[in-house]
Amino acid sequence: MTTERDAPDLILHSGLFTTLDRSNPTASAVAVKNGVFSAVGRTEEILPLADRSTRTIDLQGHRVLPGLIDNHLHVIRGGLSYNMELRWDGVRSLADAMAMLKRQAAVTPPPQWVRVVGGFTEHQFAEKRLPTIEELNAAAPDTPVFLLHLYDRAFLNAAALRAVGYTKDTPEPPGGEIVRDGRGNPTGLLVAKPNAAILYATLARGPKLPFDYQLNSTRHFMRELNRLGLTGAIDAGGGLQNYPGDYAVIQKLATDGQLTMRFAYNLMPQKPKDEKADFLNWAKTSKYKQGNDYFRHNGAGELLVFSAADFEDFRQPRPDTLPEMEPELDEVIRILATNRWPWRLHATYDETISRALDVFERVNQDIPLRGLNWFFDHAETISNESIDRIAALGGGVAVQHRMAYQGEYFVERYGFGAAEATPPIKRMMAAGLKISAGTDATRVSSYNPWVALAWLVTGKTVAGLQLYPPRNCLDRETALRMWTENVTWFSNEEGKKGRIQAGQFADLMIPDRDYFSCAEDEIAGTTSLLTMVGGKIVYGSRDFASLEQVTVPPAMPDWSPVRTFGGYGAWGDPNAAKSASAHTFAMSCGCANACAVHGHDHALAWSCQLPIADLKSFWGALGCACWAV
Repeated sequence: MTTERDAPDLILHSGLFTTLDRSNPTASAVAVKNGVFSAVGRTEEILPLADRSTRTIDLQGHRVLPGLIDNHLHVIRGGLSYNMELRWDGVRSLADAMAMLKRQAAVTPPPQWVRVVGGFTEHQFAEKRLPTIEELNAAAPDTPVFLLHLYDRAFLNAAALRAVGYTKDTPEPPGGEIVRDGRGNPTGLLVAKPNAAILYATLARGPKLPFDYQLNSTRHFMRELNRLGLTGAIDAGGGLQNYPGDYAVIQKLATDGQLTMRFAYNLMPQKPKDEKADFLNWAKTSKYKQGNDYFRHNGAGELLVFSAADFEDFRQPRPDTLPEMEPELDEVIRILATNRWPWRLHATYDETISRALDVFERVNQDIPLRGLNWFFDHAETISNESIDRIAALGGGVAVQHRMAYQGEYFVERYGFGAAEATPPIKRMMAAGLKISAGTDATRVSSYNPWVALAWLVTGKTVAGLQLYPPRNCLDRETALRMWTENVTWFSNEEGKKGRIQAGQFADLMIPDRDYFSCAEDEIAGTTSLLTMVGGKIVYGSRDFASLEQVTVPPAMPDWSPVRTFGGYGAWGDPNAAKSASAHTFAMSCGCANACAVHGHDHALAWSCQLPIADLKSFWGALGCACWAV
């Protein structure tokens, strides 16, 4: 007999639960007590556990999944400015995107800016191009506009150039370029070559929200993530994200019990040559795992020393890391290993990974690394040899879907053959590596987890380019595990979350379509009908809207783009991207000669710096047929 003391607080029943628990893979009901799953089974088994105080919810046959967890999300930094950003993520037409920008400029008061800060690529647009400076000036003649495209370039309209004060006398930044006209005046185009510091620094010159507005902004960012089924993330630090100052907002929300996701955070140094001093200081003032199950310290990274930084701008040749990388990285790794802090290290290219492994192996001879849960981030071009070396040291690799946004550029430079396994996920799995998935949002890729899941399953970019052959794509269950239980090793929380299983946190989501049976091209459009964290319904829509237990005040300030457009795909204003469903990826060209590399986007091919017109050097390397148009 169930007593009031042990009766569940909540029962969800009549659903199709994918538990990811291999001993109990499917269920139709769960019971929740004190924020954890207390029972998982059949509806006829679970419902009798209820008493008069138990809340019951009929799921009406909907699919239920474990809550999604992003292994690499710049959520702390992103939350501070989310309410100021106009998101072009998921918008399929440049015409629609520019119309959104024009509307936002009309309501943005001085001295504020209109900011489009990453999460999109020119290839997602039907027009297959970015706006011109002239178009930005016409849309916003008086309001500063800053537009960041990946980490390769930024556009400033004339008003923004005046606001930041760039003139013909402004010196060239190291590793970047301020593009100028014939008289030496800045045109408004900033280019990473490949160092993105000029892009970071320029964005940082814009106005910031006051503290209370940053609290509101972070809550709205969490709500947007909850809307997509996210219940947790590992924050990867980030440029100009100083500890502890820039963590005050997220700490305040954690202290006040207003977090609607679980976060583990990594600490990243902010100034070259001060990395060792930073980690020595943090080792004294911060404790690994300090915090609670909603907000906790997760070690170091994603940058450990600036000399080890490589850049993922595939429009530029691969950069060499600095010669002082090894001795500087050695000092930091010894500090971290001595204090038993795990770390993550940004590394796009195998050349960087191999050199870092030389350091890790040397430190391991003196201070064993086994059990530290350290890992590389990204690893698009990792070699088989490096995979085996990581496995031997007990490390892991956290992959993100950056190639879904940059795949076309990679293919242009290196060819389809080189792109077939970027990164080689199945090879890493076969080697026994710990591996999980995420986004690297918000400035490169979009924060939408379903775009990343679609990339894992289909092997396609967001523009539809088939990067990977079927042998390098994942089945849907494996991809889902990459976004749930696999992530928990990377935050040292194995067994606590990631599955719908008795004893684990009651974190789950109900997708608006059946992830396992919908068409592949429908995966990326998934949203959540209900998202639950710790047994609390933090987001509800449609039939479940009335069940939501969190109320977030309207986005602040009142001119915030979030009030008008919402987030991904401008969901807040269905008319903003009304033509998205009508556009096809090849509609901009009516010729009969689709190129194997560029599709019908011949204009992009002819405008890039690669030798498209050179039949011998280009046709043989990449198979580009744009020369024949």
